[in-house]
Amino acid sequence: MKKALLALLLGSALVLGACGTTNKEKTTTNETTTTETKNNTANNTTTTEEKTTETTKVDAEAVAKQKCISCHGNDLSGAVGPNLTKVGSTLSESQIKDILKNGKGSMPNQSGTGLSDDELNAVAKWLSEKK
Repeated sequence: MKKALLALLLGSALVLGACGTTNKEKTTTNETTTTETKNNTANNTTTTEEKTTETTKVDAEAVAKQKCISCHGNDLSGAVGPNLTKVGSTLSESQIKDILKNGKGSMPNQSGTGLSDDELNAVAKWLSEKK
């Protein structure tokens, strides 16, 4: 009986542990390699250079769902904080970014919450498109 109970508890712990989720924001990194060829006719030489550029795309909606819904509601229609569903019709992207970085009224600054500049920029752009 004790072995069966212990096996049941251990099995339940494994199943529940596997079901856990995280709310990390979604980011993807794209790497682009470009090849540049230069011809120098004076020396009759050709030089080829490869440049690798790494860009990060932030899923602004995922970041907003993680950071904003507690005050602005699951659908951003407002809760403790104001309605953001049409915020882009009254505020520009730079104004929204300023509020995110510095706070305004009862809203605290979001740069102190661990959001990167890329995430702040992405969320500001995403919200500014809500009209």
